[in-house]
Amino acid sequence: MTASTGTSAAASTVVSADGTPIAFTRIGAGPAVILVDGALCHRGFGPMRKLAEELKSDFTVYTYDRRGRGESGDAPSYDPAREVEDLAALIEEAGGSAHVCGLSSGAALALEAARSGLPIDRLALYEAPFIVDDSRTPAPDDYLPGLERAIAAGRPGDAVRRFMRLVGMPAVMVSMMRFMPGWSKLKKVAHTLPYDGVLVNEFQQGRPLPADRWASVTVPTAVIDGGKSPAWMRNANAALAAAVPGSAYRTLPGQTHMVKAAVLAPALVEHFTA
Repeated sequence: MTASTGTSAAASTVVSADGTPIAFTRIGAGPAVILVDGALCHRGFGPMRKLAEELKSDFTVYTYDRRGRGESGDAPSYDPAREVEDLAALIEEAGGSAHVCGLSSGAALALEAARSGLPIDRLALYEAPFIVDDSRTPAPDDYLPGLERAIAAGRPGDAVRRFMRLVGMPAVMVSMMRFMPGWSKLKKVAHTLPYDGVLVNEFQQGRPLPADRWASVTVPTAVIDGGKSPAWMRNANAALAAAVPGSAYRTLPGQTHMVKAAVLAPALVEHFTA
């Protein structure tokens, strides 16, 4: 059920299985593609709008606010299964099946949706932020509890800083972030950082990925990383490609975790139209 229809950029709403409203935007024409944001991002803040613009000539592209962000609702407690249900509602809205692309922790969510058996035609995963070896320090044992404590204490800025340090931002830059224009937007969605933490923490411990975790994923899958990303990220995504049956591993030369939409889009078009 949507609040508006058509292929314009106007916001619409779909209701997830637990009654949570999920806001989305639909642009373009052609087969459906749903884009899944990573941590702290939503339709009004992040890379997906540019990526959608790059894809709209070939696809009907859906961008959405993951629960707790932007114009979407939330629930009193978090469960990754609810986010899978959000994607299921969007796929139903898109006609019953769709291609799905997830970036960063959004890749982990998209992969979990495929593992749950959602009707995904083709899946693309860009740099799921897993840590699978000793090429970098694993996530601290108290990382996720620390995020939750900061949010519970009303210190969203502390949660954002904790996250930025985990992903490798230098301490000096983290300390300066509060003076940057986007700081208030980051703090506004900081309460969702534990959601992403729940999705990825199990795979950020410096251990090999479980051999059979994604054995049930049968959709054609592209695992993509950037050629200028650090070794730990590239090692993790090569390992992920090996762990997802029949997946293809691809590196985009010159790209980092902040991938350029104009570079990623052609790789997605190639994969989704194969």
